Order: sequence, then C-alpha cells, then structure tokens
Amino acid sequence: MKFKDKTALLVAFLTILICAVMALLDITFTVILPGSVIPFPYLWRSVIKAALFLGCPLIWAAATKDRRVKSFLVPSARGLLFALGTGVVVFAVILGGYFLLGGLFDLSGITASLSRTAGVDKDNFIFVALYISFVNSFLEEFFFRGFAFYTLRELSARRPAYIFSALVFSLYHVSIMIGWFDLPLYLLILVALFFGGLIFNYFTERAGNIYFSWMIHMFSNFAINCIGFILLATV
Repeated sequence: MKFKDKTALLVAFLTILICAVMALLDITFTVILPGSVIPFPYLWRSVIKAALFLGCPLIWAAATKDRRVKSFLVPSARGLLFALGTGVVVFAVILGGYFLLGGLFDLSGITASLSRTAGVDKDNFIFVALYISFVNSFLEEFFFRGFAFYTLRELSARRPAYIFSALVFSLYHVSIMIGWFDLPLYLLILVALFFGGLIFNYFTERAGNIYFSWMIHMFSNFAINCIGFILLATV
C-alpha cells in the first residue's frame, strides 16, 4: 500500500492525524477524565468530532480548490434499491448474530463503559441512538469515504485507497471501544469493521457519492443500537 503522489501522502497523513486526535480525545474521556467529572461528555466529543470530520475536509477543499467534495455530495438514484437491500441484509446479519452468538460473550462492559465514560444511560439512549444512526454515520462517511477514500482513489490508485481507508476506519474505533469486550471479540469486531469499510468504499465508488454507503452504515448502526437498547433494558 504505497502512495507515490505527494498530495495523496498528505491526505493520508491528515486522515491519520485527525483520527489520532479523536483517539486521544476518547482516551482522555475514557481513562483520564471519567464521565462523572465532565457534564455531557458524549455531547462534547460529538461537537469536536463534527468540527474535525467536516471542517478539515472542507478546509482542505477550499485551500486546494479541490472540487471532489462537491461531486461526492451530489445524490444519484443509481443503485438505490441494491444499497437499500444490502442495508437490510446487514441489519439482519448483525442482529441475528447477536441473538445466535451473543450469549457466548460477556457484553456487560458495553453498558458500564457507556454510562461511566460517555454519560449514556436509559434516559438519553434513544437520543444518542438517533444521533449515532443518522448524524454520526454521515460524519464518518463524509470523512472516511468522501475525504479519505474518494480523494485518495482519484489522487493515487484504487487498491491503496480501498485498503487504507478501510484500515483507518477500523482502527479508529479502537479507542471508542475501550473496555467494551474481551480481546478475542475485540479483534473479531475490528476485522468486521475493516471489511465493512471495504463494503462502504465499494458503494461510494459504485454510486459516485457517499449516500448509499451512508444508508448501509445507518442500517448497521440501527442494528447495533437495537443491541444496545436490549443490553440497557436488562441492566
């Protein structure tokens, strides 16, 4: 996975840098400053994430006069039903996998970690779940697919763009999931996130915009939020 073009290298560096800043922020909230110390920690993280994931690509586009940002934000009807069907299948697979295999793993760390480090509980879970499904998924698609994948694919080559953006997307979630799972399940989920990133890249490439990958991402988050709701209901 090599980027020969200097501009492509700069895009890759900025992507890693922004993810590293978010990782440090997550570790700060999770390890250094527990949720009980900072009011609404998830809200503050969300605001900073929006500023970084939206602001930095837009600043890049303005500074370099790169018009690709506008192009991947233009919607298209091509492949809509296929993307919708894929989203429904992904939803069923994730939720079905939980009902079939969830009993084999200790998932109690998820609810404990969300409550302790992010201030997420039964009272505000619905609001957070809606935010994660619609807004957070858009932020990640805009950044990882629109900026990282789409830009690198145009500047460099298809294969490095696919691998890099999917890998960074997967590793980005490492700091988010601190304390959630045992190591084997943790690694399994990271692998699943990598292949999920490849799928999102495919739909971005197929449609020429981020909306279809966003749709599938939303269905994935719907399923994960349903699992979260079930876990919180049993606490």
